[in-house]
Amino acid sequence: MNAPTAARTPQEETVLVTGGAGFIGTTMSADLVRTFGRVVALDNLHPQVHARPERPADLAEGVELVVGDVTDPAAWDALLADVRPDVVIHLAAETGTGQSLTESTRHAEVNVVGTTQMLDGLRRAGVRPRRIVLSSSRAVYGEGAWRRADGSLFLPGQRTAEILERHEWDFPGAEPVAMSAATTRPAPVSVYGATKLAQEHIITSWANSEGVEAVVLRLQNVYGPGQSLTNSYTGIMALFCRLAREGASIPLYEDGAVRRDFVLVDDVARALLAAATAPAPGSDPIDIGSGEHQTIADAARLIAQFYGAPEPHVTGQYRQGDVRHAWADVTRASEVLGWSPQVSLAEGVDRLARWVDEQQGA
Repeated sequence: MNAPTAARTPQEETVLVTGGAGFIGTTMSADLVRTFGRVVALDNLHPQVHARPERPADLAEGVELVVGDVTDPAAWDALLADVRPDVVIHLAAETGTGQSLTESTRHAEVNVVGTTQMLDGLRRAGVRPRRIVLSSSRAVYGEGAWRRADGSLFLPGQRTAEILERHEWDFPGAEPVAMSAATTRPAPVSVYGATKLAQEHIITSWANSEGVEAVVLRLQNVYGPGQSLTNSYTGIMALFCRLAREGASIPLYEDGAVRRDFVLVDDVARALLAAATAPAPGSDPIDIGSGEHQTIADAARLIAQFYGAPEPHVTGQYRQGDVRHAWADVTRASEVLGWSPQVSLAEGVDRLARWVDEQQGA
């Protein structure tokens, strides 16, 4: 296998983006075209994400779209016969937390086998990228770490069906802390989270063996314009917008006090671009979020106010595989990528809701 190409500027390099016609891929596509000499997107245009099997209108003109599935070795052989990427941004994944409990094989096939097929394809083609950037997830942490009254940290583990059935939402006598790769041991509580952690291990071990840089970004809840309005398994903010736009009261699971870190897709796109181009980001996972947390109720109220919809209401329902609280410590992202979130939740909700209105013909 040839050694990685050294000392070239991004304008002289080729970047390959798996899942590049999806939500995040299209958002960052224009910046990629401005940054790299050649941009290639591999995407299977899955109907759960794409209402029509055609090139998305928001995919930048300079992106070469190759329709193919990451799980198909023939697709990799055909692609890599022509494309020799210097950088790979691996976005392709099944992302539904709840769906992963009922379609576990599908999530493992795409997230785990799709990743190994990519690496095997690179080996067969004799292509060794300079860097692979993985879009991972805060789901790898599971419930994350909590702090007892005496200051000690512990990992509470998964909330069982029995616990949730009793509506015991929090862990008594403790408070959650921000998720950080430096302090929080991964302990996924969903099949999706387990497959994303497997992706991290597979890519980093392969990259270390091959002398390739591996950069792992653990993303919090990504939302914003461009998110699928037809995918019922992801995009809670887009779902809230659709409900409020119809004049409905937004239903809140558990007690409405679930905390989440909603980070606008534009900020995530900038983080991924920084991960692809930063001089020495290191190999430790990097947490990407808004730098703060909001309750689900707070986010829903912002959306309801935008549309003049009724106040959101608590249902007491719950979903297996969901964690109680999640938000990121973004200190390391600032230190090694020079990145920080720029868009507040209020501004992000405004952008998303106006985009939803445009899509719905308002």
